[in-house]
Amino acid sequence: MTSGYSTIVENARTYYNSDDADNFYAITWGGEDIHIGIYDHQDNSILDASHRTIQKLVSLLTLNKSSKVLDMGSGYGGTARYLIKTVGCHVDCLNLSEVQNKRNRKLTEEQGLSANISIINGNFEAMNLEAQQYDVVLSQDAILHSGNRQKVFEEVARVLKPGGEFIFTDPMQSNDCPTGVLQPVLERIHLDSMGSIDFYLSIAKELGFETVQVIEMTEQLINHYSHVLLEIETYYDEILKACSQEYIDRMKVGLNHWIEAGKKGYLSWGILHFCKK
Repeated sequence: MTSGYSTIVENARTYYNSDDADNFYAITWGGEDIHIGIYDHQDNSILDASHRTIQKLVSLLTLNKSSKVLDMGSGYGGTARYLIKTVGCHVDCLNLSEVQNKRNRKLTEEQGLSANISIINGNFEAMNLEAQQYDVVLSQDAILHSGNRQKVFEEVARVLKPGGEFIFTDPMQSNDCPTGVLQPVLERIHLDSMGSIDFYLSIAKELGFETVQVIEMTEQLINHYSHVLLEIETYYDEILKACSQEYIDRMKVGLNHWIEAGKKGYLSWGILHFCKK
């Protein structure tokens, strides 16, 4: 195991470094990023919906050219590049997958944005970053991959400046989710638990964060995984040219578990926005 990585974080790192995962997410999401999208029409592409999530997050923040942002669990760096193009600030991308970081560097260089983006191989449970240096920490659908989510919040509190903002999305279990019903969902992504809105609000309060807003949008999680499943079914033969059949067929089973659990009210997704006092 990589030193300093919990078992769950190391499992996520191994998964996202695999050729199957890298090829699948790059093809299906359009190559810019791999987070859950916001859909306003059924015919939205995954790429457009994912971009809409970025736009929504950024619209809720106070940013200018002098802002310093940490994108925690940055994937392929699409959010960082959007921030550079629209705000002109500096963004540090912290991400556990060396394979994703390599693609991020390539895309960032191709778009001429390397001067404003630093890409760091790192672990959000133990960030090798100086304290109180960021105006904003943002994260999209990454904190679920932690084996110690309280530690992630503690690290965010450490690196944020006083008055800094922490905003993130995360697939979560619902606050009243019955025990045991999410086992098929958890097994697919090698987890033993998920956070919830109430759980994150409790941690934030304990660490001295002020809650700015919570925007619950669980229907978008269902929409998103339904779109991904449809994409697989529509372009199955094409995707098989880049990914193994075992991986794709297992992905289809897993997506159906997510969709079913979401429709039954066992899952939650949305934007949580805090301010460090």
